[in-house]
Amino acid sequence: MSGQIYDLIIIGGGPGGYVAAIRASQLGFKCVVVEERATLGGVCLNEGCIPSKALLDSSEHFAMARDKFASHGILIDPPRLDLATMLARKEEVVRKNTDGIAFLFRKNGIELVTGRGRLAVKDGELQVVSIAGDDGVRLLHGKRVLLATGSRAVELPMLPFDGEVVVSAREALSFPVVPEHLVVIGAGYIGLELGSVWRRLGAQVTVVETLAKPLPSMDGQAADTLVRSLKKQGVKFLMETRLTAGRREGDRMVLSLEGPAGSSELSADRVLVAVGRRPLTEGVGLEEAGVLLDDGGRIRVDADYMTTVPGVYAIGDLVPGPMLAHKASEEGVVFAERLAGEGSMVEYDYLPGVCYTWPEAASVGKTEEQLKRDGVEYAVGKFAFLASGRARCMDETDGFVKLLADKGSGRILGVHIVGPRGSELIAEGVTAMTFGATAEDLAMTFHAHPTLAEAIKEAAMAAVGKAIHA
Repeated sequence: MSGQIYDLIIIGGGPGGYVAAIRASQLGFKCVVVEERATLGGVCLNEGCIPSKALLDSSEHFAMARDKFASHGILIDPPRLDLATMLARKEEVVRKNTDGIAFLFRKNGIELVTGRGRLAVKDGELQVVSIAGDDGVRLLHGKRVLLATGSRAVELPMLPFDGEVVVSAREALSFPVVPEHLVVIGAGYIGLELGSVWRRLGAQVTVVETLAKPLPSMDGQAADTLVRSLKKQGVKFLMETRLTAGRREGDRMVLSLEGPAGSSELSADRVLVAVGRRPLTEGVGLEEAGVLLDDGGRIRVDADYMTTVPGVYAIGDLVPGPMLAHKASEEGVVFAERLAGEGSMVEYDYLPGVCYTWPEAASVGKTEEQLKRDGVEYAVGKFAFLASGRARCMDETDGFVKLLADKGSGRILGVHIVGPRGSELIAEGVTAMTFGATAEDLAMTFHAHPTLAEAIKEAAMAAVGKAIHA
């Protein structure tokens, strides 16, 4: 064996892998990243978080111009949709972000190899990664390997993806025309977000969900409020309804359903299957290397993110926990710092989740359902955006802030937001909980007036019996 020996070989250039590479490089490790795509950023940047938010923002602007400008005294001709330009803007947003990561790689001296990487037979004490690329197969040698290959959309056996009529989120970000009728299978974050995009742009949207409520991990009151708002926008929900079969009829798909009212059929020109994601563990050489999975198909890791094979590590969607980009990035940082001997750790209890519909839904910590189940005595403080001066100015009064605090200590146990810019507001709840703040602490903290953030202060005041505007 000859050539470069790396301190760290990373398979996967998504939000976990590329962040781990940058932080490890800053700490003095010689890193190389193996990425199958032509661009860095993984699913999140190329076909997930970033392009979906670009379309969500563009479609929201379109809906505002169509439905709300007149109430603000702004009179315009009915807006016309230029979908090609909207999609081109989305691609430009993605390109600028991927270019930014490529710049950071050059700045930090990180080598990038394009190709599909997998664990190979060790060479003495060194880990070996084989890379299949356009130029054939090459081998990389290093002291350690970090697996950060991410996840992929789950496919339904009775409704396989065809990339045209039955699609995953990737294709749903690039429909060349607005669907006449989009059926979304699965009322999770991805399904509701993309359903919102196409509903705003004029599609009929029907969401089919087997459970009684969408977003099962969300606070029940918050989920109910979000669904009511989406229904007002014209999204139809078929809850407790199971897909049993699908058949292609020309350029449409006919779905067979079983619901509370019995059997029915639904015809659609586009079907988005958004029933979840599964870790990308196939083709990485895990079994051959002896890397073990848990019962849920995730890679087993210890506190340092080392797998059952010494020298092989894993983060992100491959390991237990929510499949969120910010979780993967945080794990990437902590992995690198622990590799350098630092005592860093991920505060999983304060991991926020956001559904980027409009209104947005965001949460951190425990839900009321969880606290009741665990027998925890708690106080509730709630403030409706209908009473927020700033929200009224914006004409965005749907939703509320709910704060849950321990009955004895007052420590904040959960924050749940449905409303305008909830994705931004939740950061205050995350920060407060991370530092062990009480509801009294937030109630005593200055919040500029008029702002949306005042709703958090008001909810905290309500939780300690000092509500002013309730």
